[in-house]
Amino acid sequence: MQLNISGHHLDITPALREHSTEKLSKIRHHFDHVINVNMILEVQKDVQKAEATIHVSGADLFAKAQSSDMYTSIDQLVNKLDSQIIKHKEKLHSHRG
Repeated sequence: MQLNISGHHLDITPALREHSTEKLSKIRHHFDHVINVNMILEVQKDVQKAEATIHVSGADLFAKAQSSDMYTSIDQLVNKLDSQIIKHKEKLHSHRG
């Protein structure tokens, strides 16, 4: 899995990168065919935003989350992506028979 993290009005610290990588590893437990992840972390006034696009075999999944804390935003983002991955995986298995 290739992970690209970029920041808008924000420096990506090693702690943020490590937290993102650790949380995204949760997704790999559900679905192994994740090709790459593009994550954008952004700060606008008091709002911390996180958004990501995941390219998996057969689909591109997108989610975004925002809160007053960047770590909370990343957690919410990964939870949304996790549920999308599970739904995608179920859809693949139901079509195969």
